[in-house]
Amino acid sequence: MRHQKISAAGCVLRLFAIFCLNLIARPLIVYAQNQTSIPEEIEWTWEVRPQLADPKLPNVLLLGDSITRSYFPDVTKNLSGIANVYLMASSTSVGDPRLPRQIAEFAAMEGVSFAVVHFNNGLHGWGYTETQFKSDFPIFLQAIRALPGHGKLIWASITPVKPEASNGATDARIDARNVIAQAFIESDKILVDDLHALMTQHADLYEDAFHFNKAGSALMGDQAAAIIKNALERLRPGQRGQP
Repeated sequence: MRHQKISAAGCVLRLFAIFCLNLIARPLIVYAQNQTSIPEEIEWTWEVRPQLADPKLPNVLLLGDSITRSYFPDVTKNLSGIANVYLMASSTSVGDPRLPRQIAEFAAMEGVSFAVVHFNNGLHGWGYTETQFKSDFPIFLQAIRALPGHGKLIWASITPVKPEASNGATDARIDARNVIAQAFIESDKILVDDLHALMTQHADLYEDAFHFNKAGSALMGDQAAAIIKNALERLRPGQRGQP
């Protein structure tokens, strides 16, 4: 569904479409009126819910960008029978005031509690400086902590890019953002899924300058699922969100 402007009428249509289409995958692609993240890039959001959520299983949310979207199928497969896995992937970046609102809107539309939230954000928003990334990362964390269920958090580090990456993305800037985020993550004692370290070892698995092929996505999905499963096993029964 595409709109040239984000308006009240557009929001109503978006909610109506989501209500009517109870599908496995619900792509919601929106053109931004004010492209504050990356001027050359179209804003998009991709939300996926289980078609038949098992009320006996805990709910897990993968929150991130197109990298998260790529390994979501592998996480879902690996956690089959263990958890209901949801996805919210967006091009909106840390620093963009729309991101916390998008997270809150997603939670309100889904109406479930999450036992675990595996999250990442960092491959977009290169128009923002690392100083801005640092000042707004706590706001991003606050929005995640406000999700229903107050689940166990797992931060996934930002993956490396190839030298020909565009829009201002470089490995040097990614390293700087990972260091910034890591300081907040360690302070808050949040678990870490170090996808950056994992994919630095697999430069042969790039699909383009930013993304990895199916084999690379499977590696990330396997690692993410293993960490999520371990986190779920450590939760007390009362900490498990239900649909």
